[in-house]
Parts: sequence; C-alpha cells; structure tokens
Amino acid sequence: MNCETAKTIKLSSILDQIGACKIRTSNNEIWYLSPFRKEQTASFKVDLHKNVFYDFGEGFGGNVLDFVMRYYQCDIPNALKILRENFNSFSFQQQPIPVLNEKVSSKKNYEITTVQTLSNPVLMDYLKSRKLNLELCRNYLCEVHYQLNGKNYFGVGFKNDQNGFEIRNKYVKLCLGKKWFTHIKNESKSAVILESWSDFMALLTLHPKLEKTHDFVILNSLVLSSKIDPIMERYERIFLTLDSDEAGSKVTQKLLEKGNGKCTDFRNIFSNSKDLNEFLIKKSPVKNNRRL
Repeated sequence: MNCETAKTIKLSSILDQIGACKIRTSNNEIWYLSPFRKEQTASFKVDLHKNVFYDFGEGFGGNVLDFVMRYYQCDIPNALKILRENFNSFSFQQQPIPVLNEKVSSKKNYEITTVQTLSNPVLMDYLKSRKLNLELCRNYLCEVHYQLNGKNYFGVGFKNDQNGFEIRNKYVKLCLGKKWFTHIKNESKSAVILESWSDFMALLTLHPKLEKTHDFVILNSLVLSSKIDPIMERYERIFLTLDSDEAGSKVTQKLLEKGNGKCTDFRNIFSNSKDLNEFLIKKSPVKNNRRL
C-alpha cells in the first residue's frame, strides 16, 4: 500500500472501526466526539466529499494518513502498516457520497455483549503468534464479544482504569469505551511504564519474576503520558520501556525530564527492536545483563 492508496480509504469507516462516537450528519459532513480526548460536545468533523477531518478542539486536521499518525502516534511507514493490517477489509475506492441530512443518535455505536476468560482458539493462536505466555495472558487479558454498527465481533481485551477495553485480534486494533491508561499495583516503590499491553505481556514472558516485584503503568496510547504525573510522583524509581521509534523517544525524553532523576530509559533491554514484543518475536540473540 502506498500513500495515495491509503488516502482513498474512507475516514468514516476507520472511525467506525475504532468505535468513535458519531453525533450527527449534515451537508456531507459527520461530527464525532473527538477520538483524541474526552469531551461532551462534538468538535471533530469529517468532510465526506474530501475525505478529510478537522478537530476544532485542537486546531488540527488532515487526511487519512494524518489521522492514523496522530491516533496511533506513529510515522508514515507505520501508519501504512496499520492501515494495511487493520483496515484492509475496507474498500479502497471512494463510494458516491449521498447527501446526508438525518441526525445520528449520540448513543455509542457499540455494545459489549460478553466478557469472559480467554478460550477462543483464534485468539489463542493470535497470542501464540506474538510469542506471549498464554498462562500469563489469562491473568491480565480477557475475551470480549461486542457488536459494532449491528455486526458481531470478538477480540482480546485489556481493561483500562476507566473501564474501557483495548481490543486486538489479527485484524483489529481499537478501544471500546474511554481511552485511558492501566495501572497495575503490587505495592512496590518502583514502576515500569510501557506503551501497550502486548509489551507488558512480552516483558513478563521474558522476565516472569518481575510480575510481583514492580508496579506497571501501561499507557495504551502515548497521548496519555501527559496524564500520569500524579502516578509518577508515588514512586522512587521508574523504568521507561516505550517504543524506540521517534514518537516513543520524544515521550521518553519528556518523562525523563519530569522524573527529576528517578526515571531510567530502559529500552536497551530490547535493543535492535522497535519494542518488547517485537524483540520477543525475533528471539534476538543479543543478551542484556541489566536488571530492573
């Protein structure tokens, strides 16, 4: 997939897939509650004819690639990868746009029908493909069945501290409910900050003894790094294991500055890899003797 092809994917379809809350449509426009933050009044507009968006709350807009890079905090190559792997089922051809004048209910367009212990073979195979320890996964992940726009889906679920669920399977990456971080407490004086649940599970798969010796903060989105200042103040030592890409490096630097000396950039434990899960999958022969 190239940039021009990516820009033909319907933005409204992507927003539906990630569970964005649609408020109303009018004159070839759809208004949503911004997927970038919590709000009560819709300030996020999609122009259906031009296939672009504008977030009035942030004064920022753009095309499909701009949205994906902002939402997933990634660069263009990774945005293309996300679109190819997660939204490939959508038609790349723009469909004729009807004139829309009806109002759309502000009610959320998804419903969680079942939350249960992981058991579906498809999801277990997905976790195995990421080389994650299944026993550990069952301690922190669940199986979520949900309806989205009237269709039934299921995925691996990881609950955040606002009762939202990060949903993943081979084809989908979305959040049901409010996007927020997950704070796992073991009454420790040290904490490990990670970017995603897959990195958290990869860390425990690689170093199972860490499970009860540290607290953990899984951001679920780099944007939420700005919300964890009160949590950081509780700890004597903080280990940062965010992704080694440009976005992860920028947030790591900001947290190092905020930490006033108690934060350590610990990304060398997955050297030569983008993140912990990639490191685990690659089974890198590079050994690192540093310990948390």
